[in-house]
Amino acid sequence: MYYVCMTPNTPFDPAPETDGKPATESHTFYDGAGYKGESSVGWMLKRAHNSLLRSMDLRMQPYDLTAMQWGPLMLLAKGRCDTVAGCAREADIDASAMTRMLDRLETKGLIQRIRNETDRRVVNLALTEAGRDAAAQIPKELARVLNHHLRGFTPEEFETLKTLLLRFEANGADPV
Repeated sequence: MYYVCMTPNTPFDPAPETDGKPATESHTFYDGAGYKGESSVGWMLKRAHNSLLRSMDLRMQPYDLTAMQWGPLMLLAKGRCDTVAGCAREADIDASAMTRMLDRLETKGLIQRIRNETDRRVVNLALTEAGRDAAAQIPKELARVLNHHLRGFTPEEFETLKTLLLRFEANGADPV
């Protein structure tokens, strides 16, 4: 869903230069009258995303994790969050969904909740030893899945794909 890259946001210039001039030309690729969902970039991205999740689910089975559960483990292992609210923010999902996911991880013995010593209202999250062991395996499995999905791509195509996806994301930051 939201953990495929697992690296901090990469700075991206939404107006790349072409021959020393900013690329400002804009095209209309879709119109309402002839719109076909199966040729929609959004639909293609969703299908690609779902394909990644299915592959990741298969690779996570030996660790008794789903594609959605490994994300919070990685966020905790990387020190990117230590509370439910922090994990929800980092994962870009609502806190109640994150709470349910963390409940499952706690039941599996992979995380623990620890009352904050300085502010008793705050509950911190920490990986257990089993959680640290599981989190250590995730990057290898992620690399395997991503490399599988990138079969047949040249290094140039790989770089182009990343650039295009970053531009697509950056364009989405502007109001429609």
